[in-house]
Amino acid sequence: MFTVRKAIPEDAGAIIEFQLKMAWETEKTTLDRDTVTKGVNAVFSDPGKGEYYVTEAGGNVVASLLITYEWSDWRNCNVWWFQSVFVVPECRRQGIFRRMYGFIKEKAEKMDVAGLRLYVETGNIRAMRTYESLGMTSEHYNFYEWMRK
Repeated sequence: MFTVRKAIPEDAGAIIEFQLKMAWETEKTTLDRDTVTKGVNAVFSDPGKGEYYVTEAGGNVVASLLITYEWSDWRNCNVWWFQSVFVVPECRRQGIFRRMYGFIKEKAEKMDVAGLRLYVETGNIRAMRTYESLGMTSEHYNFYEWMRK
């Protein structure tokens, strides 16, 4: 049985490990543990930065994601961004992200939230299919970035 809930500071250790693993898995990038630790804990210290959500199974955290906020002047309310989505490999393809997405979407529908967004690596076709199956589209925008190295 999987349970989705808002993360608490005691979940930080699992979330930190997930971020380190995700960076390696998706981009073959080794992140600085101290920087990630400070970054994750910053979210728990300042709710204005976002909120983590986790999924538990058998008392263990098996997935996490971060919701951050983008102000939309067009809509006069926030758009929520899914970030840092990670599911432990042995629990993938079991509907965990679908369950987390539904949990967040239901919460957003009850609040003044314009919509939900995420970005996905261009080669991650499996994830794209998952997002499309949830009713998300990529027809309106392309994503560009400049990131400090």
